[in-house]
Amino acid sequence: MSSELLAPLDLAFWHLESAGHPMHLGALAVFEAAPDASDEQTLDLLAARAAAIPRLRMCVRGVWLPLGGAAWSEDRQFDVRRHVRLVGLPGGDFATEVNRLAGELMERPLRRGRPPWEMYVLSAAGADRFAVLVKLHHALADGMRAVAIGAGIFDQIADDRTAGDRRVRSVPPRSWLPGPHQVAGFARERIEEFGQAMGIGASVVRASRLDLWGGSVLAAHSSGTRQLATAVLDQKTVLSIRRRAGGTANDVLLAVVAGGLRRWMVERGEQLPSADPRALVPVSRRRPGAPQGSGNTLSAYLLGLPVAEPDPWRRLGAVRCAMDRNKAAGPLRGAGAVAVLADRLPPLAHRFGAQLAGNAARMLFDVLVTSVPLPRSTLSLGGSPLREIYPMAPLAHGQSLAVALSAYGGQVHVGVVADGRAMPDAERLAELFPVELAELLEATNER
Repeated sequence: MSSELLAPLDLAFWHLESAGHPMHLGALAVFEAAPDASDEQTLDLLAARAAAIPRLRMCVRGVWLPLGGAAWSEDRQFDVRRHVRLVGLPGGDFATEVNRLAGELMERPLRRGRPPWEMYVLSAAGADRFAVLVKLHHALADGMRAVAIGAGIFDQIADDRTAGDRRVRSVPPRSWLPGPHQVAGFARERIEEFGQAMGIGASVVRASRLDLWGGSVLAAHSSGTRQLATAVLDQKTVLSIRRRAGGTANDVLLAVVAGGLRRWMVERGEQLPSADPRALVPVSRRRPGAPQGSGNTLSAYLLGLPVAEPDPWRRLGAVRCAMDRNKAAGPLRGAGAVAVLADRLPPLAHRFGAQLAGNAARMLFDVLVTSVPLPRSTLSLGGSPLREIYPMAPLAHGQSLAVALSAYGGQVHVGVVADGRAMPDAERLAELFPVELAELLEATNER
């Protein structure tokens, strides 16, 4: 695969990382073990399939030009065994031990100088299940691209690749100098981008708050620790509510998150905030058929989570109205489109302004809530069927919670990533999401 410059947003994610603040996303996949599957066979199969994915052979190297830039280049000393490991679980409840260990592994930054990813097979002696934890640096993949990359480990996608039905094409290197025929178009695009960046920048300033910590339980100095909690929601229930209430399934899920947070705050004895905590809701700008090497293409909406509203039906209505306004404006406008602003900055600005940008996140939003689409087909690894898959999003600087959701197999799997010191009770928050969904269904049926 040819060398290519990191896209501006990828470069921003790369420089935002620090030793105590890793910037990788992940997924925890739980499989029902096939009768003849052994841990060593699973590990060998996972290693072979990961090694066959060209993108996973790429590492980040510095470049002379453009100043402050970096490029993806093939790791000439690539050894997949540096990235794929088998970890044994102690006795006890399988789900509890998997979540505990996955949280510990998510704390560890990916080693620089190597392709920025890791996979772990988590297995307990005598268990009828095993799990695979996947870690991908956010510079390597946004949610949709992470799915596209990670899907290569599954039997169905790997078989298609072997048959030649799906081939990953190399991406030509990006030239930072336009040719003579591109000068006029380049100048026009830069002027348009400058105007758009000024508009987004003004929106960011207007949306920023002076109460940096605001007394919110969702804001905390980063401790570098991570706690993972999971929950399962019934997808049929979500769709039933959507049909009755209108809007989208994502509106329902956002309302469930808001209601779960309300319940959790009340249980803790927290005073409900006078102003709605803000959720950053990522949205992809990736076009269908876009090449894998085109970089992160994210924008986002800002949404006030109506945690002070006691009625679940009204909470859903408030979420629907706010998201309808966001969608009418589009993903390239407003303070939530700050990711678009990264596309307009030169590489040198990302290198020296990363810490400032990271600290500014808490001024814009309080919690990340993201939905990650998955293939609808049934998936397996070495004949072991996939039963659950929990996405995990990275934490922003100064924030203690990120919630990610994915639908698979008639269920919506919720992955909660929390700062372990600020939110040691993240598991309780996850337990409240199904409770809130049931109450929202009841409130919907009463209408």
